[in-house]
Amino acid sequence: MTKKTAREAVALTARQSRFVDEYLVDLNATQAAIRAGYSEKTASRIGPQLLGKTCVADAIEKRKALRSERTQVDADYVLHRLVEIDQMDVADILADDGSILPVREWPQSWRRTLSGLDVAELWDGQGAEREQIGLLKKIKWPDKVKNLELLGKHVDVQAWRERHDHSSEDGSMTPKPTTIQLVAPDDDSDA
Repeated sequence: MTKKTAREAVALTARQSRFVDEYLVDLNATQAAIRAGYSEKTASRIGPQLLGKTCVADAIEKRKALRSERTQVDADYVLHRLVEIDQMDVADILADDGSILPVREWPQSWRRTLSGLDVAELWDGQGAEREQIGLLKKIKWPDKVKNLELLGKHVDVQAWRERHDHSSEDGSMTPKPTTIQLVAPDDDSDA
C-alpha cells in the first residue's frame, strides 16, 4: 500500500485505500474492487460506486498527480512525443545511396519510437558452399494516421470537433422573438 496523507487515512477505509491502489493499476473499477477484496458478485456495482465517492475520487486524483510528478509524464510530454512522431522523416535514417544508416546514427526520436526492426540474412547455395548474398532490413514505424488522430483530439487542437454556431444574426447569443400571426380561414358559409 502507498503512503497516505492524514486526510486520506481518515477519509478512506483500508479497503477503499486498497481499491485506489488497485484502480491505478489498470483503471478498471470492477477488477480493482475484486483485487481490493470486494465480492466478485457485487464488484461491478461497488467499483463505480467507489469512484463516485468524493474521498475516493480525490485520493485517485492525488495519486495520479504524484505518479505524473514522479514519472514526469504529463499532457505536455505526451503532446511533445506525438509531435515528434509526426515529424519523423524516413530520410533521417537513410544514407545518400538509399541504404539504412547504422542505428547509432539515427535521431533519438527514431530510436525511441520505432515499432519494429527485422533483419534477415539472405543466403545462396548449400552446405560449405553457402554464401551470404544480402541482408534484408524491415523497419516498421508508428501509425502516422493514428498519431495525427491523437494530435487532432488534443484539447487545444480540436481538429475533429464539430463546431456549431449558436449566435443570432447580430452576433449575440440572445434569441430573437418570433412573431406568429393567427389568421382565421375565409368564411365561405354562403356557398
